[in-house]
Amino acid sequence: ADDWILWNGSSASVTTFVSPQPVEATDDAFWDQFWADTATSVQDVFALVPAAEIRAVREESPSNLATLCYKAVEKLVQGAESGCHTEKERQIVLNCCRLLTRILPYIFEDPDWRGFFWSTVPGAGRGGGDEDDENARPLAESLLLAVTDLLFCPDFTVQSHRRSTVDTAEDIHSIDSCEYIWEAGVGFAHSPQPNYIHDLNRTELLKLLLTCFSEAMYLPPSSDSSNTNPWVQFFCSTENRHALPLFTSLLNVVCAYDPVGYGIPYNHLLFSDYREPLVEEAAQVLIVTLDYDSSTSSSPTVDGTTTGTAMDDVDPPGPDNLFVNYLSRIHREEDFQFILKGVARLLSNPLVQTYLPNSAKKIQFHQELLVLFWKLCDFNKKFLFFVLKSSDVLDILVPILYFLNDARADQSRVGLMHIGVFILLLLSGERNFGVRLNKPYSVRVPMDIPVFTGTHADLLIIVFHKIITSGHQRLQPLFDCLLTIVVNVSPYLKSLSMVAANKLLHLLEAFSTTWFLFSAVQNHHLVFFLLEVFNNIIQYQFDGNSNLVYAVIRKRNVFHQLANLPTDSQSIQKGLQRKKKTPEPISRTNSQEGVSMEGSRPAAPAEPGTLKTSLVATPGIDKLTEKSQVSEDGTMRSLEPEASQLSPEGNPPTALSDGEPWSGEASHSRRDRRRLSSASSSGQWAPTPDWVMSWKSKLPLQTIMRLLQVLVPQVEKICIDKGLTDESEILKFLQHGTLVGLLPVPHPILIRKYQANSGTAMWFRTYMWGVIYLRNVDPPIWYDTDVKLFEIQRV
Repeated sequence: ADDWILWNGSSASVTTFVSPQPVEATDDAFWDQFWADTATSVQDVFALVPAAEIRAVREESPSNLATLCYKAVEKLVQGAESGCHTEKERQIVLNCCRLLTRILPYIFEDPDWRGFFWSTVPGAGRGGGDEDDENARPLAESLLLAVTDLLFCPDFTVQSHRRSTVDTAEDIHSIDSCEYIWEAGVGFAHSPQPNYIHDLNRTELLKLLLTCFSEAMYLPPSSDSSNTNPWVQFFCSTENRHALPLFTSLLNVVCAYDPVGYGIPYNHLLFSDYREPLVEEAAQVLIVTLDYDSSTSSSPTVDGTTTGTAMDDVDPPGPDNLFVNYLSRIHREEDFQFILKGVARLLSNPLVQTYLPNSAKKIQFHQELLVLFWKLCDFNKKFLFFVLKSSDVLDILVPILYFLNDARADQSRVGLMHIGVFILLLLSGERNFGVRLNKPYSVRVPMDIPVFTGTHADLLIIVFHKIITSGHQRLQPLFDCLLTIVVNVSPYLKSLSMVAANKLLHLLEAFSTTWFLFSAVQNHHLVFFLLEVFNNIIQYQFDGNSNLVYAVIRKRNVFHQLANLPTDSQSIQKGLQRKKKTPEPISRTNSQEGVSMEGSRPAAPAEPGTLKTSLVATPGIDKLTEKSQVSEDGTMRSLEPEASQLSPEGNPPTALSDGEPWSGEASHSRRDRRRLSSASSSGQWAPTPDWVMSWKSKLPLQTIMRLLQVLVPQVEKICIDKGLTDESEILKFLQHGTLVGLLPVPHPILIRKYQANSGTAMWFRTYMWGVIYLRNVDPPIWYDTDVKLFEIQRV
């Protein structure tokens, strides 16, 4: 379009614009060419306004860039004031919107410009005629308020409630935006007629909002939780009169979306879906507004201006971020049901693909959904309990296990692995989750795992085994988390299948080899976790678990070897030598790998060259969780944190940013150890006899040894008497056996519950913005700008 010619360098105006000579703000003819009413698209603007040009203007003629920004904001403010009744006004608003989306990242990347939007522009008020205090608003606030008004603008972004003629058009300042919520759901019963033009306009405005919020990407990660994002803070404050309807609109648009296309398979092939881009944008804006560190929530109160029956007024006032506040106060069962069903439907979408390929549109925003689900559970405990109250939680569990299994070999999806595991860790802190896992697993989602018949608990254990034995090496920091989840649910597992029982013993076998135990300072924790799993099941669920008891008896030598672990220097050195001869970290040969499920594809590594964003380290499991003891009546009480939570030797596990390999040549092992050792500051760590003794003496082997002492002779006798080599007879015997009165007194059940902390809050921030950065490719809003929150890497 000719109007953009000044960006292309072929006209006199480009020279005028880039030259240090400022153009007067009052020169409307000059500025209006930027948003004249030609029909462009956001993609056009990105193509016509190259990065080099924006940076050149920023360096050479800063006053012109400043004027362009505030003139564009002024146009948005005018559009919001007038209500955008004409096509021309709407076009100007959309063009200003696109232009600001294009320019803002280049303002954020330069520290000298960062305060620009928070300064007041002299004389650049709202068209001059308003009172002075209105004129004194920082540019950022004027921009955000105009965008929120425009998101509830009749005939532009919402359906008008009047018979439309220009004279009776609604005054944008007198409308109650709660009557214009975009979709039925939480706190709103009316589902407006779909209108694709409104959807497109909302999507463009939300893209601009997300770009405003993205200033966070240009600041390095910091553990200082007082680092609030000023854009989000203002947007989610009582200054935003549309906060409640906007929060509700975003949540409902996401949770009501059905990618199958009105429930008709293959429908998406016939009709273009204008909803999906809006749903993606809504999900991204929503999770960014909910970026809030709940571990520091002794926040100021909200002044009670919230309305709407969906929110509970009896709770104490929540944080001053209204979006977090509203989310934490949703309490009606039907609202919880709507949210849970919606999230489960969308998370299961990639699984549905596998039954009827291409029958439904495949959505790509499952990572945003997982962050949203995390926020819901973290900020709203009533929602968490609702999720766990019925077996609906399994509709969230199965897709998460599917994603974990599918992404285990792909380095570019390490963030997805973490969030999936974090959600399961959070859920596993509640007794109900363990109980729900006993439901038989009958859905046959094709997954690259051995075929088994059993429960959801079996599925979880088999997938975790697969991640540990055949995932890529950067998942090592997650092993503690994976096993903590299994420990948390183990007291409630009524009957493990033989496949799952063998997987658990295979893990113990792999983790208790001497080279593994002696090669890093915290590797023995994994053995402690597994022993705790066996003890919980034997003490609390012996009756239904003959498969596990049988597997323990068959692999009894592993337990004897642990009990007799050598502690002298010579044996320690010999154990470490063995590492050099064992290139394979965890051999899969002696684990009975069954045939994988029909229709499944093996987990694939990332395509070379795939972009990924770096993540900050996650806290060690001792920081992530706190121990609670389960009393006889089922209630939990928190235990005082001991000086060292997990590690008898007093070194809490260290978090790694990207786990070093388990295995590898000897040259690696020295680096691993330095990397893994929390004692690395005092030189290179090396295992000593005292160190081995310090934790060997605490291995909880009594219960298992007692079980073996009682049952092994009986099983051997049956085999000799009946000449049995057949498993089924032995299993039958074990099913009817009992150890009542023969085992040590049951230990109390210990649950390690997730606790909010600023380390995970920072991890979520880098992960969330990394996902948003990589997912916004059309147009590529942030590509090739100087982001500081994470690094962009190629696999």
